[in-house]
Amino acid sequence: MNGDTNREKTAWFIMRLGIAFAFIYAAISGFITPDNWTGFFPQFAENIAPADTLLMGWGVVEIILGLWILSGWKIFIPSLVGALSLAGLLIFNLGAMDILFRDVTILLAAAALAVRSYRGKTANVPSI
Repeated sequence: MNGDTNREKTAWFIMRLGIAFAFIYAAISGFITPDNWTGFFPQFAENIAPADTLLMGWGVVEIILGLWILSGWKIFIPSLVGALSLAGLLIFNLGAMDILFRDVTILLAAAALAVRSYRGKTANVPSI
């Protein structure tokens, strides 16, 4: 039974690592090459603040989400926020689905992590 528990913990860690990588990579890439990323903000957001400012702020949020997901601490919250943010990205950029189709997979993985960790309260998923 102990081997099954270790494999389950390892599988959850690998899933968290993959989701965290996506958020952290996008943030760092946005800092390095902002012109590749600013076009994904909806127009109403750019009416509130310049795209570069939005990107820097969102990059910080993505790094926090990625590290929080990786940590496994109260995983329901960052998984849900991550899934919702990806849903928003997809909804406001349906015309770019040939670029964003992989985000559907990340969204569903984050949603699965949130569903799996929800126990009527914010709970921890087994971590290594």
